[in-house]
Amino acid sequence: MKDYLVPLLLLIPALAALRKKENAYDILLTGAGEGLKLLGSILPALILLLTAVTMLRESGAMELLGQFLAPVLSFFGIPPETALLVMIRPVSGSAALAVGAQLMAGYGVDSLVGVTAAVMLGSTETTFYTISVYFGAAGIRKTRYTLPAALFADFVGFLAASWTVKWFFPGLS
Repeated sequence: MKDYLVPLLLLIPALAALRKKENAYDILLTGAGEGLKLLGSILPALILLLTAVTMLRESGAMELLGQFLAPVLSFFGIPPETALLVMIRPVSGSAALAVGAQLMAGYGVDSLVGVTAAVMLGSTETTFYTISVYFGAAGIRKTRYTLPAALFADFVGFLAASWTVKWFFPGLS
């Protein structure tokens, strides 16, 4: 079935255009052009974001910040081992997946840290990426209260993930 997915994705709009007696090729060309314009508007923000994440990880700044944040996270009941994940998740989804995989490999997938990392990955968003894509696509330069509210929502997601794992899996260590 998966071999027919792409042809079906092309066939369905073509049949819909034929039914409406419209030129499917022109509609697809217009959509592709709009997609390229959108890509051109968000690409600089994405390149900047990915470059900044790479520089912070390679310089060791993220690990130092993680060590600094560990006591604060412990105070809120979040495993301090997840400090790097908490910091990197709002910035980069792929980097967060890599950190989550490292945590699970190091502590085990059935450990408190491993399960908490998995739930955190599913409970939070790549905030900076999402804001840069959506606001960049809309041409909005000032985000006002969006960033603080989104980062607070991420913190609540991390907190809820940690507390939920401790509540539903009390035997994990």
